[in-house]
Amino acid sequence: MADDFFIVLRNMLESRPEVSEIHCVKDAKVPLMRFKFDGISVDLPYAQLKLLYVPENLNVLNPYFLRNIDETSWKSLSGVRANECILQLVPNVENFQSILRCIKLWAKRRGVYGNLFGYFGGVHLAILAAFVCQKNPHANLNVLMSSFFKTFSGWPWPTPIVLEDGRLPTGGTRETRALMPIQLPCSPYGYCHSNITKSTFYRITTELTLGHALTRDLLRLDFDWNDIFEPFCYSKKYSRFIKIYLSSSNQDELGDWVGWVKSRFRFLLAKVEEVQGLCDPNPTEFIAPDAGEPNVVFFWGVQPGRINFSDIDVVEDDFTQNINNGGYQGPPGKMNLSVIPTSQLPGYAQLDTGSRNRTKACWRMFNYHQPRVPVFSQHLPLYFVGYAATGKDAKRLDAWS
Repeated sequence: MADDFFIVLRNMLESRPEVSEIHCVKDAKVPLMRFKFDGISVDLPYAQLKLLYVPENLNVLNPYFLRNIDETSWKSLSGVRANECILQLVPNVENFQSILRCIKLWAKRRGVYGNLFGYFGGVHLAILAAFVCQKNPHANLNVLMSSFFKTFSGWPWPTPIVLEDGRLPTGGTRETRALMPIQLPCSPYGYCHSNITKSTFYRITTELTLGHALTRDLLRLDFDWNDIFEPFCYSKKYSRFIKIYLSSSNQDELGDWVGWVKSRFRFLLAKVEEVQGLCDPNPTEFIAPDAGEPNVVFFWGVQPGRINFSDIDVVEDDFTQNINNGGYQGPPGKMNLSVIPTSQLPGYAQLDTGSRNRTKACWRMFNYHQPRVPVFSQHLPLYFVGYAATGKDAKRLDAWS
């Protein structure tokens, strides 16, 4: 892992023109490289199998290939194995992929996507989408979306989400620590790793309730799907923000430093909740253009409460100690925390990411009687992407992209 993965493979990826923003997360429970491939965010974990060679048609669900692997490799493979299981359990793969894209768009626009920030990650949303598809096997996309919000806005958490896979209920080990437990759909049937806290639990459930209120009547005259995907307006919600400023001496080192600090955000969020109460960790990364050094800035919303500048100094000291004690192997960068009122937000922090500067979500019902041409990924030929747009649809989608 240290040489072949984080050095050799990283150098190979950096030489590819499609790859950008690459950085390594070496000391996490699941070591990985995070980068963008043709603009698509990719998490590439590492796993070592006890094999002389790895076949191209490797079936990660086959227990033969998983014999005697170490705990880190097992955790790295859990997400891949979950994805394979989900595709086998959903009644309609195309419907599942469609609703998952919509749910991810909703979660990103509403600021409740990102496991490192205490929100849902990709595997969480995939299982929730599959759960809705199983309960509504013949529903179209509109009904699936409405059912998603109806189901989970009223879900009796912490009752776990468990996909139906033909097994008889066993009453196995229940997750007692997680606020929103979601069971992985493959042996040994553990639970998705979750960083959800009381603050992010409140935000997620609030957004699910709002989504249900907006989609409970799809036939009303003023119904508009764009309302579901309207970006969350932080500056109107919060009067103050915690500013997290991260910087490094050069751009190459910045990515690894930011990735390392983000992997410790759960500790920071818990500490802020301890001294302040509820906190909304906005996952959006900003850049301060006049700082004179490579940097990334976050703004977390907080309501009026106990926190003041002396409190944030204590939080910063504790968080700095947590970062330094974690064993970061690269050149450490700088980190600074401060509290600023909404009126003093810098111009580059466009927290009102609403319709003024963003194209609205493109949503319409398909005519399923019209011939459609399936489109598959150019990099993964068996991965279904969607259907080719024609005529006015093609112009609309070109403008949106």
